[in-house]
Formats: sequence, C-alpha cells, structure tokens
Amino acid sequence: MVKLRELASTIRSKNAGVDHLTFDVIFRDPSAFARVRDSGALAPERICALYRIPRERLTHHCVFEPAQAIKFTIRRLVPSGSPGETDVFGAQQYAPLFEVEVP
Repeated sequence: MVKLRELASTIRSKNAGVDHLTFDVIFRDPSAFARVRDSGALAPERICALYRIPRERLTHHCVFEPAQAIKFTIRRLVPSGSPGETDVFGAQQYAPLFEVEVP
C-alpha cells in the first residue's frame, strides 16, 4: 500500500460556486494515475466514506484521462460565507485525501 500523496502531483480543493466544493487529484506519472484509477481508491463510495457524506452529496465524479486526473464535487451543507461555514474558499478540504491508501 502507498499513500495517495506519494502518487499524485497535485491534490487540491476549491469552491465550485457558492454551494459546492470541487476536488482535483492530478498525476504526472501515467502509471501512478492508472494505479489509482484502477484500484478504486477514489471511487464514489470510497469518497463518501472518507468524507462521511451520503451519496447524494457527491454530485460529480470524473476520471479525466487526457489530464491524468480524478475530479469530484461535493455539495456543501451551507453556502460559502454563511454563518457556521468553516472554509470560505473551500481550499482546506483536501487534507483527508493525503492519507488514502492505494494498493
């Protein structure tokens, strides 16, 4: 097993409008991309378990071959900037992805 952070060149999150967060996991190495893609480590059900969200909050999931990237989007519970919201820019939500183990 290897950690996702050791295989990906970029792991990031950001706002996708005021009510969604989008995540990008990008790879420089084609074999690392294929390893993660084929392992299911970032399959929708695994992402939902990692972020402890119901499946309906995961609104998009895309394996984008031309960019060697896996992208997904989660609906926020409250809009960005609302009272009680903890990350206005959505730029701090990617950290749990660092510890994902890839066979």
